[in-house]
Amino acid sequence: MSRFSRAKKVHGQTVEGRRAVLESLRAGRDIERLLMVEDSDLGLQLQEIVMLASEKGIEVEAVSRKELEAQSQTKKSQGVIAVVPDPRYHDPEELMLGAETGDQPPLLVMLDGIQDPHNLGAIARTADAAGAHGLIIPERRAVGITAGAVRASAGALEHVKVSRVGNLNRTIERLKELGMLVIGLDADGDVEYTEADFTGPVVLVVGSEGKGLSRLVRENCDQIASIPMAGQLSSLNASVSAGIVLYEACRQRAGK
Repeated sequence: MSRFSRAKKVHGQTVEGRRAVLESLRAGRDIERLLMVEDSDLGLQLQEIVMLASEKGIEVEAVSRKELEAQSQTKKSQGVIAVVPDPRYHDPEELMLGAETGDQPPLLVMLDGIQDPHNLGAIARTADAAGAHGLIIPERRAVGITAGAVRASAGALEHVKVSRVGNLNRTIERLKELGMLVIGLDADGDVEYTEADFTGPVVLVVGSEGKGLSRLVRENCDQIASIPMAGQLSSLNASVSAGIVLYEACRQRAGK
C-alpha cells in the first residue's frame, strides 16, 4: 500500500468497520479521508472501499495496525476508518415530508433516552430493513450518532435519517397536530402490539434500557402497546422489542 499517503492524527467523527465504511461510500457521505492498515490483504469489501475512494477522489492513508487501533474510537475498526464531518440531523417534519414521497404513510421511531450506542445502531438497522422513515432522539441524556452506533448499525445510519430534538414531548404534540398516531412500547400496555394499528401515520416510541418510557412521554402517547412474555423474564432488550414491533408494522402495511 505504498501508493497511499501516511496518516495524520484523527480529530472528530469517524466511521469504523468495513461494512459501515462501505455503506458510507455507497451513500455518498462526505468523507475527508480514509485510514487503512498498510500491507493489508484486501478482501472483497476492502477492494471495493479502495475502488470507491479512488473514484471519489478520497485520500487513503496507510497506517500500522497499532496506529489504526490507537486512533479507533470503537476498537473494532476491522482495518479501516473513515474520517467524516459531524453527523447531519434533520427536522422531524422533514422526516415526514420524505415519507410522503413514497407509497406508505410515515412510520417514525422515537427513542426516549436510549444510551447504548449498540442499541441505537441495532434499532437503526431494523428500522431501515422494516421500511421506517426515520429516527427521533433527544439531545440530552441519550446517545447520538457515534462511531459505535454507526458500526453497530452495519451502515444503516448512513441511510436512515435521524432527528435530534430538544424536547420529546413538544415534538410528540407537533407530530400529533400533523396527524400522526403515537404508540408507546411498554411492558404495562393498553393492548398487545399485534392489536395496535400501524397502517396509518405512526410514531413508535421506545423507552430507555433501564427505565422504559419516561412519565410525561408515556402520558403523551395515544396508546401503549406491550409484547407478551411467556418466560421468566419481565422485559426484552430495547432493540429487540423495537425490532419485534417494527416487523409487525411492516406486516400490517404489506397486508394493506
